[in-house]
Amino acid sequence: MPDSRRQPSPRASGSAPRKRPATRPPAKPKRHWLRWTIVIALLLIAVGVGVFVVLLARTTVPTANEVVTSEATIVYWADGKNEIGRLGESTRRSVPLDEVPLQVQQAILAAEDRTFYEHGGISPVGIARSVWNNVTGGSTQGGSTITQQYAKNAFLTQERSWDRKISEALLAIKLETIVSKDEILENYLNTIYFGRGADGIEAASIAYFGVPASELTLEQGAVLAAIIKSPSDMATAEGLTRLEARWEYVLDGMLEQGWITPQERNAAEFPKLKKLKAKDRLAGQTGFLLTMVENQLIDLGFDETEIQRGGLRVVSTFDRAAQRAATAAVRKVGPTSRTKGLRIGLASVRPGTGEVVAIYGGDNFIDDQINNATRQFAQAGSTFKPFALAAATEDGVLLNSVWPGDSPATVDGYTFSNYGDRSYGDVTLLEATENSINSAYVQLESDIGVSNVADAAVRAGVPASTPGMNLKNLDLTFVLGTASPSGLDMANAYATFADSGVRFETSVVKKIVGPNDGLLFELNPKKNRVFEASVADTVTYALNRVVTNGTGSTALALGRPAAAKTGTTDDNKSAWFVGYTPQLATAVLMAKEDSDGIPVSLSGTGGLSTVTGGSFPAAIWTAYMTAALDGQPIEDFPPPPDDAIQPLDCPTSITSDLEEVPIGCPTPEVIPEFSNEPSAVDTLPSASPDEVAPVETPSQSPDDALFSPEPPPTQVPSPPIEEGRP
Repeated sequence: MPDSRRQPSPRASGSAPRKRPATRPPAKPKRHWLRWTIVIALLLIAVGVGVFVVLLARTTVPTANEVVTSEATIVYWADGKNEIGRLGESTRRSVPLDEVPLQVQQAILAAEDRTFYEHGGISPVGIARSVWNNVTGGSTQGGSTITQQYAKNAFLTQERSWDRKISEALLAIKLETIVSKDEILENYLNTIYFGRGADGIEAASIAYFGVPASELTLEQGAVLAAIIKSPSDMATAEGLTRLEARWEYVLDGMLEQGWITPQERNAAEFPKLKKLKAKDRLAGQTGFLLTMVENQLIDLGFDETEIQRGGLRVVSTFDRAAQRAATAAVRKVGPTSRTKGLRIGLASVRPGTGEVVAIYGGDNFIDDQINNATRQFAQAGSTFKPFALAAATEDGVLLNSVWPGDSPATVDGYTFSNYGDRSYGDVTLLEATENSINSAYVQLESDIGVSNVADAAVRAGVPASTPGMNLKNLDLTFVLGTASPSGLDMANAYATFADSGVRFETSVVKKIVGPNDGLLFELNPKKNRVFEASVADTVTYALNRVVTNGTGSTALALGRPAAAKTGTTDDNKSAWFVGYTPQLATAVLMAKEDSDGIPVSLSGTGGLSTVTGGSFPAAIWTAYMTAALDGQPIEDFPPPPDDAIQPLDCPTSITSDLEEVPIGCPTPEVIPEFSNEPSAVDTLPSASPDEVAPVETPSQSPDDALFSPEPPPTQVPSPPIEEGRP
């Protein structure tokens, strides 16, 4: 049986003992940290990319903010081409990209984003530079792409923060996936700010060069591109040197990109910029005109948002030449001395349409926003007598009927006087109209009824709500003009007579076009016959005689047939001249107020002891109408019916609601044709010295340059035959 004991190894029995092996060198440590760092970095990148992808997927392009989408509502003159001004602060008017010259587009890219058509919305190099500058406290400029700039302007705020930068980048990338490059560039050009209050390239083109964007040259486009970097600096005169340097940079960039040739680069010269005018957009009459347009837009149902930011294009009824003539007339022949507190208003309306052609609201809208042409504040005086004449004509009263003209007079217990307390004896109704004889007209009003006179005024166009026209409590003073209509009210009322008894509502808006060229409104004047033609034409005939024979003789200088009426109130607190030709009806009024808005006397204004309707108001009216009608044909009024002026049979009487009033029988007279020549019959007596005063003419202003017709004579008579409210 073999020995189960362990046998020694051969080495143990016959050889020397085995030596212990030598110690091994220590193993090199494995670089697990590097591996894990790479893994972690890759994981972080993957997570970051995943998060970015998720955020991008969840990012939606919001509605562009109002600052960017808003467009100014532009108001044009009646020609539909020249701009009066804009409603709202925005100056933006968006234009399609194809209306911006290619080299102008390239100039913008050279200045702001030369790789615009190559990147996907963001520039990694630009972002890295932005991060480095923010970390190191360097410049805050970051090299944002045009897409990023548009995303920031249209959808975000101007806040400088990481959150906004991340949102900006996400939106930029998202935009590139859903919107074409051309659309992004178009939106950018229409939203970027260029200084001088110009939003968008169209407004900038007009602000700096006075041309639409479609007419910009290479050099001009490079200027606008250069300004974008710092409009608050480079848009100023002080920043011109820096603007020129940036302009050179833009052109060099275009050359580098191959967008212009070396010859074009060498030939480029810095263009001349429009002079920057420190002028308020509402100065002068502009504010009055725009306010009237805005008020009518509201009446038509447009809300404030549509008006201020809706991009409407409004063609007004205002005629540019007529408007300048209105301003020039006030400046050239209006009073220039002792004018503290003086208010002058002018309103001009086109008979047959109701279109407001021109207004004069005050010296300067910036200084005083009260519109003297539309405000109801000055008593109308005897300009109300034609309404009594119209009511009487409807009642069968003839112009040759005879009325008492003595002064003082008492009618139905009411005692009053004529102007200057002058007595005329018995006069025809035509003579009473020519010379504005109070006693005859108050008796006429008593006979036909005050309510009928008021009704005629309202039908003609004077609002029933006019101050002083309490239709339930009228008295005999009504015909003497105790009510206070606006100049626009009176111009339109007289336009009714000019159009043979057809009234139109006034309008300052002809057409409204929406931002997408859709027609939203077009004026369609609606006729409203309020007097028979025979009645209105009879009134016109009598008012023509006021010019040729009576208190309106200053208007003879117009040189064409005109019908008009003067008006002067008690204590000389207001003076009016309202008149018309077949083409135009115009009212001019003057009144004075103290610092508290209380009416005060016009006495002494412009050196006149008494300011009557036949003095400064008539001179302003004549100067304005001469210029406004320049170049238009001379038209005659339609003749009155024969029975309006036929001789009366003696004896005769007029029947009123109260009693039969005997009247005299006039001597038949030959009724002349319409003219603007003074009649040899019933001419005015000469004025006394204190009734004639020179009209001072101020030095010519820029607005006066377009006022070509000669003003009325420098001596403006203050007619002794006028009206006064007792």
